[in-house]
Amino acid sequence: MALARALATAPRALLLDEPLAALDARARREVRAFLAGELRALAMPTVVVTHDAADVRALAQRVLVLEAGRAVQCGSWAELVERPASPFVEELVGSA
Repeated sequence: MALARALATAPRALLLDEPLAALDARARREVRAFLAGELRALAMPTVVVTHDAADVRALAQRVLVLEAGRAVQCGSWAELVERPASPFVEELVGSA
């Protein structure tokens, strides 16, 4: 519902802060799949803030990993998996 309200204003970009955080596991999977399709169809610049690696993997084309408030790596999910820049990134991609 919040996404529909945000899109009603015809924004040029979206910021989604923990969009799936309040959902149980089943609903999270379903909404994640729906949201991934919608974001691809919109082709709109979108920043998704999340602590869930599965959300990152499903929703992001490019990933910026922050550790203690500092950017430690930026790239595609595949790049992060293939060449993690730190143990923190390695743990993040290993948890998805």
